[in-house]
Amino acid sequence: MAQEQQEGVKSEEQEDLTQKSIDTLEIDLNNELTEEHEEVAPDVDYTQLSKEQLIGILENELAAIREEGAKPALLKKAETVSREIRPVLDQIKLRERETALQAYIADNGGEEGFEYKYDADTQKIDSLSREIKGLKNSYYQSQEKEKEKNFNVKTSLIQRLRSLLEEEGGRETDATGLKSSWEEFKKIQEEWKSAGNIASPHNGTLWATYNALIDRYFSNRNIYFELKELDRRRNAELKSELCEKVEELAKSLENRPMTKEILNEANHIFEDYKHLGPAPKEEQEKLWQRFKEAMDVLYNAQRGQFAEQKKTMQENYEQKLGIYEAIVPFTTYNSGSIKEWNAKTKEIMAFQDQWVALKGIMPREEGKDLSKKFWAALKTFFNNKGEFFRQLESKREQNLDLKTQLCVEVEELLAAGEDNPATTQKVIELQKKWKGIGQVPEKYKDTIYDRFKKACDAYFDKKREKNKEVEEEFEGNLAKKLDLIERIEAAAKSKDESSLNLLNAFKSEWSSIGFVPKKDMQTVQKRYIAAINTYVGAIGQLSNKEKEQAVLESEVELVRDSDNTRTLYRKESDIRRKITQLENDIALWQNNIEFFAKSKTSDRLKAEFDRKINSALGQLEELKHQLTIIQEAI
Repeated sequence: MAQEQQEGVKSEEQEDLTQKSIDTLEIDLNNELTEEHEEVAPDVDYTQLSKEQLIGILENELAAIREEGAKPALLKKAETVSREIRPVLDQIKLRERETALQAYIADNGGEEGFEYKYDADTQKIDSLSREIKGLKNSYYQSQEKEKEKNFNVKTSLIQRLRSLLEEEGGRETDATGLKSSWEEFKKIQEEWKSAGNIASPHNGTLWATYNALIDRYFSNRNIYFELKELDRRRNAELKSELCEKVEELAKSLENRPMTKEILNEANHIFEDYKHLGPAPKEEQEKLWQRFKEAMDVLYNAQRGQFAEQKKTMQENYEQKLGIYEAIVPFTTYNSGSIKEWNAKTKEIMAFQDQWVALKGIMPREEGKDLSKKFWAALKTFFNNKGEFFRQLESKREQNLDLKTQLCVEVEELLAAGEDNPATTQKVIELQKKWKGIGQVPEKYKDTIYDRFKKACDAYFDKKREKNKEVEEEFEGNLAKKLDLIERIEAAAKSKDESSLNLLNAFKSEWSSIGFVPKKDMQTVQKRYIAAINTYVGAIGQLSNKEKEQAVLESEVELVRDSDNTRTLYRKESDIRRKITQLENDIALWQNNIEFFAKSKTSDRLKAEFDRKINSALGQLEELKHQLTIIQEAI
């Protein structure tokens, strides 16, 4: 029995050393988790965001907390975002209040009586920030309460354990008493294991007290030492199973990458390992070394992955630097075309999509600076684009005023009820002005056009209604002119009846007939000119020159009667061009004759050029006569 007691004491000392090793590993691993597994949050320049965007960010953080529960990492991230947004909001509030104050002073001469209420977006940001802070405070208050509760529970368990030890030492213990005492002891162990964390200042003291009482309990139970050995063997089996689980996790890294989930699972296994009692002394250290080696494989993989992550972070930085350099020229882009601005916007948005698609993180300081420059470059481009469209919108507002005035003018003409060529021409001119004015703001595009079209259509509908009788008269005039043309054509076939007097009679009759429908005007005029030309050609007592003059006079009279002076101006211009060309040719030929005196064939050449000059002079005289006729008509 003495030897068993001595072995028990040695075993307890070995357990104490092993437990200290476990506690030390727990602290080291927790530190590694804190340092190596803290996620690097992407830096955001909140000064570049609008209030609506800030509200969206805070609402997303709250939504994540509500969806996944109040977790420390989410609460910490949300509080960090809220804390970084706070100075930005303070600057916005200060700037808006100062602007309002200056406006109030400008209006009232002083700041007395000035009150300022922040807008709904500002109040919303304040409200969301307070809600995030409240959730964080509530969470940690509940954690503190839970730790306080756990402290009371564990204190109570230690008191129960002390009472159990006192009962063991103050009474005779039989097999039944030993069993019930052992059951109570195991129950205390289970309840201790189930109890959560407590405040750190008390943790070491409670653990030391608890372990000391456990040691005392086992020391006092020498008579029941075999039961303790059985429990240790059971602990050895359980620890061996936990070693196998960790080893399986380590082996799984051959087929899959290291993840946060794998580490979390390993940490849960480690927690179970800590709370198991001691194993037989000959197996205790072996099991611990086996477990530690498997855990080292996991953490070495994590460290290697972190080194690889640094490499990936640098690669991400290089790629994003290339994107930033590609958009720098966009900051100085300028154009007067909407189409070109829109095309350029598509290009820069494609670069933005590439930037956003690169989800990986960058080195903290370099990445923060690069992100700031990238979003600043984007902002510069869109500010320049916004300025272009503001100026364009201002021009469209001016166009809207001009088109509104045109609508008013047409409506006034319609209300006056005047129906004369001058009024009609005025409406047509207003329509031309409308076409010459550029676009108006999009929201007024249809309404202003419908207003103008409605007024113009009403005017011309009214005019068409009044002109029905005129159209009927025009149809009658068409019939008369067609009848006259047929008589002229018949007279041209009977050459004996052709004479200038009858020609003049035809012309007078044509002039006395009024207008014909516009759609038939050109056709009937062409047929009339053709009939007159045929008739003039049939007059035998006229020379060719007289015939050409008669035809020209007829065309001039026809054009003059139709009030189409543009045709006469074109004909005048054509004749002037021919006159100029003939005068130049005559001057050239006359100049060349002076050089023919020295030539052996001068007489023959001179005679030929004299003939050309005389012919050209005849044509020139005829063209000048035609020009005189046209000028008199104009």
